[in-house]
Amino acid sequence: MNEPLSPSEHKKRLTIVVPVYFNEENLPDTIPALLKLVEQMSDIVVDLVFVDDGSGDNSFAVLRAFQQKWPQIITTVRLSRNFGSMNAILAGLQVAEGDCVAMVAADLQDPPELLVQMHQSWLRGNKVVLAVRAGREEKFRDRLFASMYYWLLRRFALKNFPKGGFDLWLLDRQVVEEIKKINEKNTHLSSLIVWLGHQPAQIPYVRRRRAKGKSRWTMAKKIKLFIDSFVAFSYFPVRLVSVTGFVFAFLSFLYAAWEVVCRLWFKTPVPGFASIVILITFTSGLQMIMLGTLGEYLWRALDEMRKRPPYVIDAVYPRETQP
Repeated sequence: MNEPLSPSEHKKRLTIVVPVYFNEENLPDTIPALLKLVEQMSDIVVDLVFVDDGSGDNSFAVLRAFQQKWPQIITTVRLSRNFGSMNAILAGLQVAEGDCVAMVAADLQDPPELLVQMHQSWLRGNKVVLAVRAGREEKFRDRLFASMYYWLLRRFALKNFPKGGFDLWLLDRQVVEEIKKINEKNTHLSSLIVWLGHQPAQIPYVRRRRAKGKSRWTMAKKIKLFIDSFVAFSYFPVRLVSVTGFVFAFLSFLYAAWEVVCRLWFKTPVPGFASIVILITFTSGLQMIMLGTLGEYLWRALDEMRKRPPYVIDAVYPRETQP
């Protein structure tokens, strides 16, 4: 006769993935906030997967200390070096065991308590649940960059992308497996979730101001995200290069024809040295921009052909399972 199942084995499991990079100051607040969710969500089994993305501070030591206190809840993954937040999340998805999987940032700017409502939405049958930003408690520069980025993304790449963007999400196991099969590099995970096409449930919230620590989300990383999003999900940059080249070639032909007419019929002298230099430098700069755009696509094609993994896991410290 089979032994009766324990109460936890009857319940569905939610795994919360948290990428960690230089979050030593935030973790003492973040982990207790997530553990509080474990207590609140008694109708489901919750476990936490923290992915240390090559942090240069004591983040890993803090994670291990908390794991020793809650060994049946916390799993710690350590990457061999810094691979970027998107790849750290992908590493977490590989380890996650839940029937549904959520992603929460370690800085608490996206309130993790929304996961209670998001989980209820998942129970109602929504495979993708997004916490969409309705506002931001951030600097004007950051709000402006985000607004421009999401407007361009909706206009030229993914028309269904939420206007305010999102970083806090909850996915059904089916969607997680779909993402793992893609295994695409130089991509934007949030855009990939929208691209999959599952109709998402959206929960609005206001993104908080960062309370502790220094953000590692630098302008260089923002620019890379901008380029990755458009190269990975839109042919617009290449199409723009083609159209621009055609337009300038046509204008050059008209200009050359006009010069011939002026020279033969009106005896107008040929323009001087300055105008020629301006035209040459302008067209040279335009050509370099075009070559750079094409180079972005070629580099990403080369990067995919190399078949290098998007991340390397140095070690996994799994949670303890009940006997």
